[in-house]
Amino acid sequence: MKIAVFSCKPYDKRTLSTCAHGTHLEMTYFESRLSMETISLVKDFDAVSCFVNDDVNSEVIHKLKEQGINTIALRCAGFNNVDLYAAKAVGIHVFHVPDYSPTSVAEHAVALIMTLNRKTHRSYHRVKEGNFALEGLLGFNLQGKTVGCVGTGRIGAAFCHIMKGFGCHVICYDIMPSQELIDLGCEYLDLESLYQESDIISLHCPLNASTHHLINSKSLAKMKDGVMIINTSRGALVHAQEAIDGLYSKKIGYLGLDVYEQEGAIFFEDMSSRIIQDSVFQLMLTFPNVVVTGHQGYFTEEALNHIAETTIDNLLNHQNGKNAPRQLA
Repeated sequence: MKIAVFSCKPYDKRTLSTCAHGTHLEMTYFESRLSMETISLVKDFDAVSCFVNDDVNSEVIHKLKEQGINTIALRCAGFNNVDLYAAKAVGIHVFHVPDYSPTSVAEHAVALIMTLNRKTHRSYHRVKEGNFALEGLLGFNLQGKTVGCVGTGRIGAAFCHIMKGFGCHVICYDIMPSQELIDLGCEYLDLESLYQESDIISLHCPLNASTHHLINSKSLAKMKDGVMIINTSRGALVHAQEAIDGLYSKKIGYLGLDVYEQEGAIFFEDMSSRIIQDSVFQLMLTFPNVVVTGHQGYFTEEALNHIAETTIDNLLNHQNGKNAPRQLA
């Protein structure tokens, strides 16, 4: 079975090659993303492996089918970048990695909270310059604060456990409440009540029609002044321009993003010597109370290994005609 691996960085190649060693899978690695511009690369392959910013729309799906591709193995949990209806219609099987060390993303959300709160990113640069003044670095105790978690799947649940350890009052919203979290002492509320009561709101839900631009001017109006918002899920959960308006009005006191709606043209690349052609993103970076990381929440040794193992397992099971519990289409 020949697999074209797209959006492949050196660390992906290392882990995938290790896991595929000794199998009948023949992996070819491409750093470029899968799109209509790169579709010609899939010639003579049986399957493709994609990541979060590959554009696997209906047109790409049909071209893949024409080229003889019968399998798409995603190396991520989310699948909003894949047209599953088109894949099902043409008979292409799609697999994903639903659980790749949820703790890694949850811990990164906490890292953003701590950085924004205690301003370690600013104090680091001050000390490097010999400036040991504390003015402007004032934070707050997390203990006793109300933390709202939107989405309590594996990652959201891991986040709730950590925040309970800080002594926070954790409130949650999910269409399927977790009895485990209720037993832990978390409280499930409707979304509007969560907005109204939270000092910190962390997003851990998938991107779909009901969650697109979940954070917008209307939802922000319901929140406390100075609220902290953290997004480690999908960029389009936050309306970037309206979040900037919230920063100007001080409705948002802190904003931590590991994802961004238009990240496909920016993230996972070294842009340090180029002009980033995104005025909204550039403006967001100018705020002292905003911290942006480049979709690195998942990026731990444990998570990378698990992603590679699950991806190879999905391909082998499909090749051997076994049951596919991680199949989406």
